[in-house]
Amino acid sequence: MNAIHINWTKPFINKFNRPYEVEDFEILTTILSALKWREKNGSIKMVTDSAGIEYYNKIGLSPIWDSMENVLDDIDVNSSVFWAAGKIFALRRENAPIAMIDTDFIVWKTLDTDKMSDVNIIHFEDLYPDVYPPKEHFNINGYVFDDDFDWNLKACNTAFCIIKNNDLLKYYTDESIKFMRGTKEENDYLTYMVFAEQRLLNMCAKKINASVSAFSNLERLFTDGENCFTHTWGMKQQMRDNGALRYDFCRRCINRIVHEYPHMYEIMKNIENLKQYF
Repeated sequence: MNAIHINWTKPFINKFNRPYEVEDFEILTTILSALKWREKNGSIKMVTDSAGIEYYNKIGLSPIWDSMENVLDDIDVNSSVFWAAGKIFALRRENAPIAMIDTDFIVWKTLDTDKMSDVNIIHFEDLYPDVYPPKEHFNINGYVFDDDFDWNLKACNTAFCIIKNNDLLKYYTDESIKFMRGTKEENDYLTYMVFAEQRLLNMCAKKINASVSAFSNLERLFTDGENCFTHTWGMKQQMRDNGALRYDFCRRCINRIVHEYPHMYEIMKNIENLKQYF
């Protein structure tokens, strides 16, 4: 199955006002995510913007993907509020079936896609009101919520998501972009983005009678990842705060990459923020 990594660099550049770069542990999970998908499940490309293309070429990482595409330079939504909008704009260009994988997410085994639902996500998310508030919370300027949307449905965590229904893919991405363009919110950095990316997916699926399934749940992912998945999202801040943890994680990743993909040794040892591990 075809898959995409997505990296819209504008939120980073606007927030930190410096050239784009990726932290050491994120580089390593990106390598494992891409190469393990290619080994076990199919092709994968990086969909990014000009700054992303320049960065990955500069550090020599482009060979981990089958290709890279520069298509995210002209996204016309607020990059502070909708910091993950690149995922939606990139996904809109694809055709189902397609897998969308965050660069901090690794699929270790071959998946049986023939038995999957129209949408397959890593896990559902409960509707905690501070994260997923009611409809009245949103400051809308032109967008109209469909009266048939079910606001009781759980949200879909899309760190790993496979969409097999092309009608749903187009409906969901179009609706999400309409929402992002149809609000004048400038200060909310959470609820608007997770609605556009994660809650709206399940609403759109039910609207057109598409099926949605989850590969796992949070409890199982935190214990053993079903022996199939690794998602480092919750560990990132811990590694930023704990140098020993960060060093151990990066060394273990490098050892595994070198063992399974020996050609990556020369590439990794020449990446500036990985040199300390060699």
